[in-house]
Amino acid sequence: MQRAVVAVTGASGAQYAVRLVEALSEANWEVDLIVTNAGSINLDLECSMTPEELANRKGITLHDNKNLAARPASGSAKYDAYILCPSSGTTIGKIAAGISDNLATRSALVALKERRKLIIVPRETPFATAHLEAMAKMSTWGVIILPASPGFYHKPKTISELIDFVVARILDQLNIEHELGKRWKGTEVQKNSK
Repeated sequence: MQRAVVAVTGASGAQYAVRLVEALSEANWEVDLIVTNAGSINLDLECSMTPEELANRKGITLHDNKNLAARPASGSAKYDAYILCPSSGTTIGKIAAGISDNLATRSALVALKERRKLIIVPRETPFATAHLEAMAKMSTWGVIILPASPGFYHKPKTISELIDFVVARILDQLNIEHELGKRWKGTEVQKNSK
């Protein structure tokens, strides 16, 4: 069974995290879920949901962000991926500086030291130069920087379709088959240009 760490931090965009956790659960992945204090505020504000409600799905285990003895804090615990979704600029800066003062940042640094897949989904806008430099630095380390920037070529009609667009890109990075939106075929422009 595949296993991931998903950390929800303080950036706006908690709906991306909710949909990602749902999709991973549906794909039969085990998920160790971490929600920071600010992530919890946004989860409530944007989704009217508690971390416990988000974790109330098959294969999801919620961890206290203060517990640096939890399974995601150890390199000996095997995970296929670590995903910070959404990731605040503060969390990005801490990881790039090697600061692991909570379980979310510690798990990301474990991913780095163990050379495992780390996906960071920033949702800040605009980015401060410090955030851009931190993301560029982490990209050179092999971190996948996947901004929560939905496309529009699929002509979305709902917010859910915009959320699914970003979550689909995350699932693609994890090699999870899904049907979250249409894939580009290359014939769309030809059809529309006639």
